[in-house]
Amino acid sequence: MKILLFLLLGSALACHAAEPIRILIIDGFCNHDWQRTTRLIRGVLEPEKIFTTEVSTAPSRTDGPGYATWNPDFSRCDVVIQTCNDINHNGTLWPDKVRANFENFVSRGGGVFVFHSGNNAFPDWPAYNRMIGLGWRNKNFGTAIRIQADETMERIPDGEGNSTGHGARTDRMIHRLGDHPIHAGLPRVWKTPLIEVYTYARGPAENLEILSWAEEPETGERWPIEWTVKHGEGRVYSGTFGHVWKDEADPVDLRCAGFQTVLVRALHWLAKRDVPATVPADFPTVDTTSLRALKE
Repeated sequence: MKILLFLLLGSALACHAAEPIRILIIDGFCNHDWQRTTRLIRGVLEPEKIFTTEVSTAPSRTDGPGYATWNPDFSRCDVVIQTCNDINHNGTLWPDKVRANFENFVSRGGGVFVFHSGNNAFPDWPAYNRMIGLGWRNKNFGTAIRIQADETMERIPDGEGNSTGHGARTDRMIHRLGDHPIHAGLPRVWKTPLIEVYTYARGPAENLEILSWAEEPETGERWPIEWTVKHGEGRVYSGTFGHVWKDEADPVDLRCAGFQTVLVRALHWLAKRDVPATVPADFPTVDTTSLRALKE
């Protein structure tokens, strides 16, 4: 009987490990190239086999066709990749029912990957601000976090310093903080190409863990690159990787082998699965970036 129970338990665990991680990409409006971003994300994830991806495209206008009826089914996914950014769309919010369903999805244990400028979105949505922790916001909006030389956190109150911004996109050294499961086994420092280092990202900054930082190229100040937030029973990851500008011939930031590795690992963690422990052979070093071909 004990042997049979052991075999059944082992079989159940193996089946769970083989279950796909269901990803829902929400796109539809952004000041970046959101259509290409979606294609490139799918091109990174689908060869991994463990992921299934669906896309739900949000209407960009509250008076546009489909706005009142758009209602993605969050119960069909483990993790949402959120790419919407309303900066150029007059503050377009998702419909009330979608926001309520999304809040329930996260608070009850769902995962959210806030992809690049998705972090800039929805300043008038209080729960979203709590989910992302820090975002592209006005200087009076909330707390900013700067990394000190000893890698402690300096909390900058609202009204002090500047609104969120970034300088030129440049190759930067990514410095890990702590030993988060997403980064387990990765180098403490590695180089990524043409990333935006956000200065003075602001928000409630609650239940937040900074995962990495980089130096702003002009001032040399250290600012967060990746962070996570615990929201209810759910998990949220934000980072400034993944820039795909309109008419950008070669979006090397998304081609980075380091970022692609982090993307895959973060999605496992957000889905509350074991994070892959293997470090790819082409992972960047402190001296060189590492670029992969993109599939669209």
